[in-house]
Amino acid sequence: MAYGKEDYRRMYVERLGTLDDCLAILRSGDTIWCSNNYNEPRMLFSRLHEIAPRVENVFVFKSRIGNYPFMTDPAMNGRINFGNYFYGPHYKEAHPLGNCTFFPVDLPNYYRTAAAHRPWNVFIAQVSPMTEDGYFHIGMNQTFETELVRDALEGHKTIILEVNPRLTWMNGAVRIPVEAVTKLCEVDMPEDTTPPIVCTEDEIAIGHTAADIISDGDTIQMGIGGITNAIGDFLMRKNDLGLHTEQFTSSMATLISAGVITGKNKVFDRGLHVGVFADGTHELYEFLHNDPNCVLRPGCEVVNPFEIARQDHIVAINTCIEMDLTGQVCAESIGPRQFSGSGGGFCFSLGAFYAAHGKGILALTSRTKKGVSKIRPMLTPGAVVTHPRNYMHYVITEYGAVNLKGASVRERAQAIISVAHPDDRPALTDAAKELGYF
Repeated sequence: MAYGKEDYRRMYVERLGTLDDCLAILRSGDTIWCSNNYNEPRMLFSRLHEIAPRVENVFVFKSRIGNYPFMTDPAMNGRINFGNYFYGPHYKEAHPLGNCTFFPVDLPNYYRTAAAHRPWNVFIAQVSPMTEDGYFHIGMNQTFETELVRDALEGHKTIILEVNPRLTWMNGAVRIPVEAVTKLCEVDMPEDTTPPIVCTEDEIAIGHTAADIISDGDTIQMGIGGITNAIGDFLMRKNDLGLHTEQFTSSMATLISAGVITGKNKVFDRGLHVGVFADGTHELYEFLHNDPNCVLRPGCEVVNPFEIARQDHIVAINTCIEMDLTGQVCAESIGPRQFSGSGGGFCFSLGAFYAAHGKGILALTSRTKKGVSKIRPMLTPGAVVTHPRNYMHYVITEYGAVNLKGASVRERAQAIISVAHPDDRPALTDAAKELGYF
């Protein structure tokens, strides 16, 4: 059946309610998925705890952002619990209470495996206003939104939307037709942003070294943080880089605007700048909205190691919490305590390892802010191995870069010690001898 503008407007009004109306839909036993970060339903989540007295066994698959009452109130356990494959800053408060749980899986497999294990029935997102042709946009996330919305539409699941006039969208954003929406409410709140990061001297040194490893025409993947921002600054002297990444950041927008990232040499998606989600400033979101060559694609495609390897000059740049002398890397836990998650980091390392001319870069400062060496004889007991040593390539600290690809355990230990903090090298050398590496 063909609809016109008046039909879409009528359907909008029929579904329009208050935040209370949206909360009233939720019931005991619901399993809820929400869109990530920029499109997380922040207003509804700020009041989700209010339904706790009348529900039990509600589970929310949510993103890493936010600090809401339902996350850290001990009374929520058993009534409203939540989880994710990537812990955010406030998960460390919720986890000891039993309110949240971690899913050990990479980004491209998260939705498929979690949804098969635990069927779900409710999808909630914050979206930009309805377009004239009757669609709402999930504007800056394709982590698993394509799969979520597809299953919601095909399975006639409950869809609740917060409509925020301050949100925008970019090319490739997932659309939801108004006729499929169960209930919507209107909110007006600032978009979720991440402020610019100021790089330290050590991060700047790492950025300079890493940029020297990247060649003109390479296709890059970078995350967020001081190290990757510093690398971005030094890439300004490169030519015709490509972009195939998990996360769009402000430094990438700068490189695209400057004509450094053109994508003209990519094996596929030539001329396009492809990512899974955006996280940065308002200016970044506006840039992505206005540049049709910046494209969102589903995480299950972009972060698939076999797809990554097809970009035969891919350079994957990741960081970590600690590494041992054989090249094992923990990027997600502090001992047994979950800190973040594997995300797409290992997938990019693996894809780069198998790419014909790929380069994997693991960049880290030699010490923590408290002066503790991040390079350890062995990983801290309980630490998660995010990147197996078999797939390590370049390791960079502020003291230089070493290439581990093809190196023996003895050669690896010697190389890694050479880029540790000078004051830590004697103890690391003694430990390597005790462990039989030398």
